Formats: sequence, structure tokens, C-alpha cells
Amino acid sequence: MHLVDWPLASLGEFFVHHWAALAIALTVGCLLAFAAAVLAKYVRISLNIFTDAPPLSMLNPMDYERIVGETVRFRSFDGSSLRGMWLRPRGAGRGTIVFCHEFGADMFSCARYVRPLLEAGFTIFTFDFRGHGESSRPGRYRPLQWPSDRELEDVLGATAYVGDRLAEQGQPTGLGIFGISRGAGAAILAAASDGNIRAIACDGAFSTETVIESFMKRWAYIFARIKLVYENHPPAFWMLLRWLLIRTAQPKMGCRYPSVRRALRQMAARPILMIHGQRDSYISEEHTELLYAVAPPPRYKWIVPGARHNQSVVVAGEAYARRTTAFFRRYLAGEAIAESVITGADQADPGQAGSEVA
Repeated sequence: MHLVDWPLASLGEFFVHHWAALAIALTVGCLLAFAAAVLAKYVRISLNIFTDAPPLSMLNPMDYERIVGETVRFRSFDGSSLRGMWLRPRGAGRGTIVFCHEFGADMFSCARYVRPLLEAGFTIFTFDFRGHGESSRPGRYRPLQWPSDRELEDVLGATAYVGDRLAEQGQPTGLGIFGISRGAGAAILAAASDGNIRAIACDGAFSTETVIESFMKRWAYIFARIKLVYENHPPAFWMLLRWLLIRTAQPKMGCRYPSVRRALRQMAARPILMIHGQRDSYISEEHTELLYAVAPPPRYKWIVPGARHNQSVVVAGEAYARRTTAFFRRYLAGEAIAESVITGADQADPGQAGSEVA
């Protein structure tokens, strides 16, 4: 017999005997409905933060002189057509480094960072990510400042192309990789699956999930008008909100956003140099600490005093050139370069006190 078929007396008796359970069930249902409504609102507003956050690039075309080399076309792992460029040193080379530019830039921005490496004898291969420079324009995929599986495919396409060219010439296929901001995240993601990448230098790297969570906390007053509410959410709430946000954003943006932090944790050990500006107002030093903590050794961390996002090379140009060149000479070219040169302990480098090696 269904509840609707019960006589009124029996129905009344049922409610009398089970009123407490019914009240609890009703209360729980209302709370769940309220929580779902709050989360839906949070996710909707967080999605706007995710898609419309200020670009992280701090590139100034006036603080570097363009370098021009041999321009080529190659394919990303998913078949997208990309533009690349070879920069070759004079004389014998020390190895090849793939450069991954920051969001909103193009392959020519490498000149700001790699000129000392080129002068030291390293071959540089730089390229335009999809949706940048003269590489193909994506269909429904919208490039954002967060490293996605599309940028990962671009980097893997670049490293495969470079490896094939080196093999054809009878040269070693081991590569270095140098990434800036979003390009740094994509470089780390690629290194987790490409064993030919032997050494990684990254400037302004971050992991999407931890940064977007900090952005949500920073702008929480948009979600809740009552300060007591948004200042007292437990950590589990922010983790759930971040998970829901990324799961919502991926189908809308037509891509996936892999965790750079997880990739580092799972990556086979290889040398990595992490550079970060101490005055970076977009990506705090804490995010570099989180990545450094899970990176396998040998690992180096250089926090540059006075530098904002992507500005370490401007604030500490000589030290930047010395450290990055020493890193690749030691770990890509296999030269007997002392770790003290990479950490700056042999010089009065800016940020020396904040440099670490493990």
C-alpha cells in the first residue's frame, strides 16, 4: 500500500510516530538544497574569475631586442600547425634548449631570456603556442593563462620535432627546456612524459588548481556579502569549489587543465631550476614553494628580491644570465660547473639568501 492510499487516521498516526525523523530529513534536504545553490553561485562567479582574470604576462617589448633565425613549420601532437624558429650559435654547440614563451607573447620573446645561452653555445628552438604569433588559431578552444593539455601537446610536438631533427643529424637527442609562466607549466607537464627532456629551467611557474583557489579566496567578498561567511569556510570547501570549477571550465573551454604540481610529484628525477619574483603580485612565492616541495632532486630555487611576475630577468639580468647558463652547462652539456654558480653562492647575487638547492 502506498502512502497516498493510507486512511487519514493511519497517516496521522505515522506522522505522530515519525515526526522527528521527518523533521530531520526535511532539514537535511533544505540544507543540501541551500548548499547546492550556494555552490552553484560560487562556481558561476568563479568561472568568470577563471576566464577573465588579468593576464599574467608582464612582457615589455621595449626591454629586449628581437633575435631572428631560421623559421620553420611543424605539427603539435594533435596535428595543429605551429610556427617555430631555430637560433644557432657560432661554432660548436653545447646542446639544444626548447623555449616555451609566456601567455600573450610569441616565439620572439625568447630574446629576453636566452641570449646569454645562445652566446654560451646552446642552440635554441623557440615556437609560437597555438593562438599566438603565426601558429594555427584554435577552433572552440580559447587560450587562457592556465596551462592546458593543448599547450602540453604543443610542447610535446616541439620536443618531438627537435628530437627528430637532431637524430637525423646524428646528434644527441637529449634536450633542455626553458619555460616562462604558463610556458613553464607546460614545460613541466611535458617533462613528466618526455624522457628526452634532461634539464628544466622555469620562471614564474605555477599550478592552476592552487592559484585559482587563492584567487577565489582573494575575491571571496564577491561571493558572500557577510564577511563572517567567506572568512570561515573550511579548507575542504575551497578544495571542493576548485574541483567543481575546473570540471565546469574544461568542457566550456574545450580542453583539460592538468595539475603541474601532480606532474612534478610523479615526474622521474631530473634537474630543475625554479625562478620567481619576490614581488610577484599575481603568483605569490608560496606557489613556487609548493612546487619546489614536490619536485624531485636535484632542484634549485631562486627568489629574486624586487622582481614582479616575469621581471626577474630585468631586475637581476647579469645574475639571471650567469645562473641559467651555469645550470644548462652542468646538466645538459655535462660540464663540471660548481653548484655554487647556479645558486649564486660564488657571487653577491640578488636573492642569494633565498636560493636553495636539494
